[in-house]
Amino acid sequence: MRRRDFITLLGGAAAWPLAARAQQPERRRVGVLMNIAADDPQSQARLAAFAQGLQQLGWTIGQNLLVDYRWGSGNAEAMRKHAAELVSLGPDVILAHSSGALAPLLQVTRTVPIVFTVVADPVGAGYVEGLARPGGNATGFANFEYGIAGKWLELLKEIAPGVTRVAVLRETAIAAGPGQFGALQGVAPSLGVELRPVDVRDAGEIERAITAFAQGSNGGLIVTGSPAAAVHRELIVSLAAQHRLAAVYNTRFYAASGGLISYGPDFVDMFRRAAGYVDRILKGEKPADLPVQAPTRYELVINLKTARALGLDIPPTVLARADEVIE
Repeated sequence: MRRRDFITLLGGAAAWPLAARAQQPERRRVGVLMNIAADDPQSQARLAAFAQGLQQLGWTIGQNLLVDYRWGSGNAEAMRKHAAELVSLGPDVILAHSSGALAPLLQVTRTVPIVFTVVADPVGAGYVEGLARPGGNATGFANFEYGIAGKWLELLKEIAPGVTRVAVLRETAIAAGPGQFGALQGVAPSLGVELRPVDVRDAGEIERAITAFAQGSNGGLIVTGSPAAAVHRELIVSLAAQHRLAAVYNTRFYAASGGLISYGPDFVDMFRRAAGYVDRILKGEKPADLPVQAPTRYELVINLKTARALGLDIPPTVLARADEVIE
């Protein structure tokens, strides 16, 4: 081999790693903090929608996007630990599921961009300055205003007019718990209903409180927006059936698990939309300039099998409004 050819070959070989590196897409880093369990079907469905939304925008997890996941399963202490861990990894943006994830993240950082989902009244909770201009390092998708709680109580009276006492499962550790209960207190007198708050902390407390409440007559149940309640949803639905309590839940997966009726936003769709905000932040926009968005889809779901088991006849006016009827 001629010396000139050898030098050319050697130079080309040295350039190969450089060329290969140049062809590699830049990998960005996203943290995800979920306030439900990793093996929860709802967690899987929501994150699948998020990944699908990202892919449609040109981001493929494992290629040009690295994602670090953490799950808290409704445990406040675990959420604080995971929030600190995610921030320490230096992500470009963090996806936060619920107030239970957003609050500890904001305690750790006021600079890392955060896109939140399933957060009730982020202005009232102090997470953002305003809906149109959040003003800080967080923006995202609110699941409902506290006032929707009044509609849950109205719906309960429509399907079970004889109810005069209502146990309200709420999570006081997040702003939505007291906020939604306050909205219920605002409409309860006009509907002739006495409210009994039940704090959601662990399975034992939930079972004891519902069992004690059910000893009285004319009782009903409302389950407000709560990551901890979502974790214990099978138990709550089972207790409502066992004690024959007409119950209204805040989202579809309760009715799909055997709950009587649910009314609330489509959370899976919210995660799909969140991918758009993550994409915009990765491309240089700031959370402070991206308005907080409200749900675009609300679902009324009725489980007729459960209604029959409770001896309830769902009024035709309610059935006509239903988006889904489970036979």
